[in-house]
Amino acid sequence: MNNPRPLSGRLVIATHNAGKLKEMTELLAPYGLECVSAGALGLPEPEENGTIYAENAAIKALAAARATGLPALADDSGLAIDDLDGAPGLFTADWAGHPRDFAAAMARVKRELEIRDFEPQGAKARFISALVLAWPDGETLIAEGRVFGQLTFPPRGARGFGYDPIFVPEGETRTFGEITSEEKHGIREVDGKLEGLSHRARAFIRLVAKAGLKKVAG
Repeated sequence: MNNPRPLSGRLVIATHNAGKLKEMTELLAPYGLECVSAGALGLPEPEENGTIYAENAAIKALAAARATGLPALADDSGLAIDDLDGAPGLFTADWAGHPRDFAAAMARVKRELEIRDFEPQGAKARFISALVLAWPDGETLIAEGRVFGQLTFPPRGARGFGYDPIFVPEGETRTFGEITSEEKHGIREVDGKLEGLSHRARAFIRLVAKAGLKKVAG
């Protein structure tokens, strides 16, 4: 898309994940959009059978946009661990089972590393987020963000969600579970450039630029 498509009014956040919904709503707050979640609208969760994060995000965004006739924003994200060949990766949420139990998922990460004779403490990892903004006619915008860091055990912190309590981003001593939401995904201007700590914030910065979104005064 050469020229940004105007975006105003209602926007569907295509997620049923409360933690993800909170972060995305906070990221979008300065832009004057009326956000409603797919869960609140009673939309079903589509099958995520993509082979990369952006494909899964597009599946969710397009399903919500076509079902509602509104633009929709979706995220697909995951934790990739070097010593596990990038796992859990696309299956990050699946490792938590149904219903989601991320305490069990974090314990599994530690166990899988030990099975392979790797030291869990300090294992290199990265969080990846792909954001897709979709319109009912099938048009999409895609942006990706990554944050590198290392794992720590036992989990620390009750903030955040998912695997946040075992992930320490580069340049930090605290986990994503210990830092505030503003620190994690707040966007700040440094030397005229927008910066964010989390993978989702970094993807959002790129998406805002592509979409031409402007903050609303006040």
